Amino acid sequence: MDISTILGIVAGIGCVVVSIMLGGDIFGFINIPSLMIVAGGTIAATLINYPLPKVLSVFGVLKNAFFAKERSPVELINLIVELAGKARREGLINLENALGDVEDDFLRRGLQLAADGVDPKILRNIMETELDYQRERHEFGQELFKAMGKYAPAFGMIGTLIGLIQMLRNLDDPTKIGPSMAVALVTTFYGALFANLIFLPIAGKLKTRSDEEMLCRRIILEGVLLIQAGDNPRMIAENLKVFLPPKLRAQLGGDTYAQAGQEG
Repeated sequence: MDISTILGIVAGIGCVVVSIMLGGDIFGFINIPSLMIVAGGTIAATLINYPLPKVLSVFGVLKNAFFAKERSPVELINLIVELAGKARREGLINLENALGDVEDDFLRRGLQLAADGVDPKILRNIMETELDYQRERHEFGQELFKAMGKYAPAFGMIGTLIGLIQMLRNLDDPTKIGPSMAVALVTTFYGALFANLIFLPIAGKLKTRSDEEMLCRRIILEGVLLIQAGDNPRMIAENLKVFLPPKLRAQLGGDTYAQAGQEG
């Protein structure tokens, strides 16, 4: 579970609620018609813009913002170097025996193709094509939440206009102007809150998750090709090290690589 996402949402809502309570009655900010306009309008516009199956897939996408397991590129490189040493010792074909212990589907498929003797150019093309389609799926999730982040403030303004029209129809009764104006502005408040505290931040978190996943996938792709080429494990580690920032490079297992290289 991603604590930062949950903590951010809770902290954001908490700050808003506390600031409202310090300034007056929080129940004045609760308005069901306004909520219906913003939430219902945002959902309706999203359904118009995207096919229903893709809109329903948002629940699976949303899960990545809260429950996606973070992957360590350092651990991934260590695993690739270990598999490279095994391939050098026992042969690439015998690497199939270790595939059952590989949890990552992308890495397992790449190694299987390499063990099957697929041409390196074809192997790269297959894996890069899968990367492209995975990137497109990730970008759709980001696009959907960005769209909702645009629709919510727009429907907030629509709700405000509705409230202002209703207020102007009651100008003959000054006692209704203040409450009506407050209700009209609450709708804008809902739209801005949903967009800037939920929809747009989630889109940003999904992009971060996608970037992290794409980095790991690129490491896997290059690692599989280097294993297929029969490179020394230590040299494979040096080649994959370029994907890491300087702070993480120090965490790579130098002794393990040296041993793997000698055994290979």
